[in-house]
Amino acid sequence: MPQAVHLATLVLGSYALGCVVGAYYLVRWRTGRDLRSLGSGNAGARNAGRVLGYSAFAAALLLDAGKGALATWIGLRIAPQPLATVLAMTAVVVGHIWPVQLRFRGGKGAATALGIMTIFDPIATGMLLVVGAVILLVTRRFTISGLAAIALTPVVAAWLGHTPTEIVALAIMAALILYAHRSNLREYRSSFGKLSPTGNQEAAR
Repeated sequence: MPQAVHLATLVLGSYALGCVVGAYYLVRWRTGRDLRSLGSGNAGARNAGRVLGYSAFAAALLLDAGKGALATWIGLRIAPQPLATVLAMTAVVVGHIWPVQLRFRGGKGAATALGIMTIFDPIATGMLLVVGAVILLVTRRFTISGLAAIALTPVVAAWLGHTPTEIVALAIMAALILYAHRSNLREYRSSFGKLSPTGNQEAAR
């Protein structure tokens, strides 16, 4: 089979794998309801946990991280390198955020990115988890600490000596996930403005 066909099959397969949004289907199976109409409205592990409890959070997290890990593992074993890997990584994230069968309304990709990075570079993953934990201790905000770690992914990859192609792919992945979290980022920006000295002065007027 020609390499182009291998790569096309990998991309389509990774996208299809990404479309299996674990939290959405878990809640659909358990309750018959659409997770996107419940809780925060996000088809992610944290919202599944809000609806069904901690066990659902853990199961959804494992499912969504697992598909990212599987797509990356397959990509690592298909030539040419590193193109196959980065295509698989990107496609599985795109599938999770914009699944065709769910009318392009999926999750936000953080758990899938965790699975990707665990297989792609465990050392980078460990470093990013430490960074995220430190930010969590300072901010007490789980989502913002995770997004900060995701935003730093290409920086850490560059520091560890990954190829330009891999760094660009990780930057694209991070950008997609940050875009999917844009409503969260707007909320944090708004709340930060209210807590800042300038915001307090404006509120007092």
